[in-house]
Amino acid sequence: MRGTELFGALRERQFRLLWLGQTTSTLGDGLVPVALAFAVIKTLDGTPTELGLVLAAETVPLVLFVLVGGVWADRLPRQMVMLVSDVIRGAVQATAAVLLLSGTAEIWHLAVLFAIYGTADAFFQPAATGLVPATVSPQRLQQANALLGLSRSSAFVAGPAIAGVVAAVANPGTVFVVDAVTFAVSATSLALLRLPRGRRQGERHSFFADLKGGWHELVSHTWLWVIVVWASTFLCIVIAPFLTLGPVIAEQSLGGPVAWGMIAAGFGAGSLCGGFLALRWKPERPMLVCSLLSLCIAPAMALLALRAPALLIAVAQVAGGLGMGFFGAVWQTTLQQHVPEESLSRVSAWDWMGSFAFLPLGLILAGPVSDAIGISTTLWISVGYLIVSTLAVLLVPSVRNLRRLDEPEPTPEAALPALTGEPLEVFHG
Repeated sequence: MRGTELFGALRERQFRLLWLGQTTSTLGDGLVPVALAFAVIKTLDGTPTELGLVLAAETVPLVLFVLVGGVWADRLPRQMVMLVSDVIRGAVQATAAVLLLSGTAEIWHLAVLFAIYGTADAFFQPAATGLVPATVSPQRLQQANALLGLSRSSAFVAGPAIAGVVAAVANPGTVFVVDAVTFAVSATSLALLRLPRGRRQGERHSFFADLKGGWHELVSHTWLWVIVVWASTFLCIVIAPFLTLGPVIAEQSLGGPVAWGMIAAGFGAGSLCGGFLALRWKPERPMLVCSLLSLCIAPAMALLALRAPALLIAVAQVAGGLGMGFFGAVWQTTLQQHVPEESLSRVSAWDWMGSFAFLPLGLILAGPVSDAIGISTTLWISVGYLIVSTLAVLLVPSVRNLRRLDEPEPTPEAALPALTGEPLEVFHG
């Protein structure tokens, strides 16, 4: 594929607007995880358990409300749902900034604010999954998802490192000011989108009927619900201990916020590589390849358990980030290709709910469990579970054998909307 065509999706006006807004917003988001961790642990003298509670406060509403968000994203204009969510999340970050910079913040303040953030996020994510195919021509769909992934990855390369320095020398509240501004930019780009109307005409059903319809669509694809179930345990048993215990190890043994920022940036750099890989490679068996690449998370987890030097952990994180960066782009594309457009946000909502269902439990329990059996032992359990569970997923035939759908070749007609600025009509099914 020619270099210019790698970024061909950006020639299409609607996707270009979406990409610009989301890129700006994710730049701010990339700063937040490290800043939040050290706002709790360092600025507010919190414990690992309290950090887990704040992180869980964001995730619990996401799990509780994402199905509601999915139904409404299939009923209302998706860009409107996303725009309102951006406004709310921007206001949350601005409030957190004021509290931290004024020295009046408490743990419960952050927990409440991030609960509101998680609720708004529950509406944004299913709508975003459904909106992307409406902004780009079908043959560029994986490319569009890869470009959005590259934006996220780029943000999480520079963001954690910058946030680590800020958290070490200044008030983490500064980071939240920046994130609030980026949400305003994202909301503006969404407001400028001009998308076709009337794409989801049909019989109106009750809320619960729509919810049930999304469930039936989910369970009709074995590969889909198997990966969602696996993801729920993966986030709970593997990712939650890493997020909760990693900053503690960094503070105790690796050099503090700067070290943890470098480790997080390593993951972002790997995700960047994974996004570039997704621009070029469309595997014939997408879920087989993605499942195998998830094993790349294991080395960094093991090195963290060993309290290896931060630089070595950061290098290992590059491999994990590559696997997850590629997984994200290919997963979104596979979902968007195999699920009918009129059900896409609801199925995406079930995906989000299922994937995050047990993450709050993992975040809350990681601290107490590590107190009982030790931080390193907890992380070694995570490594073992990652390997065993991934191999179990690969035993499912529909995961191993799912084939990539053929895509139409680009045509002059497909490129025309990119030149005129007219909206694209995209069909799936």
